[in-house]
Amino acid sequence: CLTITSGAAVAQGSDNRIALIPGGPHPYFAPWEEAAKDAMTDFGIADVQFKVPSDFKLNLQTELMESLTSQGFNGFAIFPGDAVGVNSTIEELQFAEVPVITLAGCAAEPTEAVVCFAPDIYVTTVDATNRLIESMGGKGRVVHLAGMLVDPNTKVRMKAVEDAVAAAGPDVTLLQTVGDTDNQEQGDQLINALLGAQSANIDGLVATGYVQSAVAAKALRNLGDKRIKLIGTNDDRVLLDAIRDGYATGAMVLNAYAEGYVGAYIVDMLASGCTFAETAPITQVSYSDTLIANPSVFVDASNVDTYMAESKQAARGVQAQIAEQMVCGE
Repeated sequence: CLTITSGAAVAQGSDNRIALIPGGPHPYFAPWEEAAKDAMTDFGIADVQFKVPSDFKLNLQTELMESLTSQGFNGFAIFPGDAVGVNSTIEELQFAEVPVITLAGCAAEPTEAVVCFAPDIYVTTVDATNRLIESMGGKGRVVHLAGMLVDPNTKVRMKAVEDAVAAAGPDVTLLQTVGDTDNQEQGDQLINALLGAQSANIDGLVATGYVQSAVAAKALRNLGDKRIKLIGTNDDRVLLDAIRDGYATGAMVLNAYAEGYVGAYIVDMLASGCTFAETAPITQVSYSDTLIANPSVFVDASNVDTYMAESKQAARGVQAQIAEQMVCGE
């Protein structure tokens, strides 16, 4: 059943069966497993499972969703294995009144996914760049280590870096944007070549992806260079160790725990017949019409050993805000 308490929708012993399904196996999604268990306990959901396809192949993800539906699961929160290709399965499930939301990344529009709970890429990247500029003393030359140039999200991040640098004034310049650095082999080659040739001209690096953040942190350590400031993305062990040892300034850590925890709550509410109020924090951005922003956690030397606790606290804060914006029947 559902009750309304102070405007907030609270599940009490719902009989829903929900699955959190990434696109495939990757360490980034590991916190979803703990989040699923915590959500099941905290919200009284009958069952919340973390189910991982054996490989990053769309057919494996969609087959898993279909199999779980046949087993009685009635709600899904997924990372799209293919932003376009997954939409046909989402549409079929929505037609069968099985709600689907996306986590960490959005399905391509138009989509029947109810919402996309993910970082606001532009806002997060502006924040990362501003923190880099601050660590540089408000002046110097910045290099952006960007992702695949064919990825539309990379273009959003590139604009964010450009805008943040422009807003910082004439003492800060964007020296170069190095694209296609989020492939391990190619990123290693490009970043090490860059630093080998131009390290004296670079004051700061902003790395807006998982792989290039770790590669840059390792490269600066190998050079013994603590002058160049680095703001990375995500919590790869190499990057965290670099923060501890002074070879990286900080990292924008995407809150994967919040994705699983809040995602399970939202799906439980939707599967119970609740809807979002008109005042819900759903925004339209270039890559989604229904984004609910999941704030990133900034990690530096002051909280590198405690940020996971901060991530869980932040998740509960976001969930409480969303609960106030759910409309449910008695």
